[in-house]
Amino acid sequence: MWYFTWILGLFAAAIFAVVNAMWLEIQQDNALLADRTGPAGPSHGKGAADG
Repeated sequence: MWYFTWILGLFAAAIFAVVNAMWLEIQQDNALLADRTGPAGPSHGKGAADG
């Protein structure tokens, strides 16, 4: 039954790698968005004149 443990371990490692890659992509997207919008964040089209 050692092979069952190996299969579970490989599956867990693959899931961890996918989740880690997704997290890294989200972090990079957030960094790019922060650079593009500045420190105040996106304004969503509302200015001082909009009230």
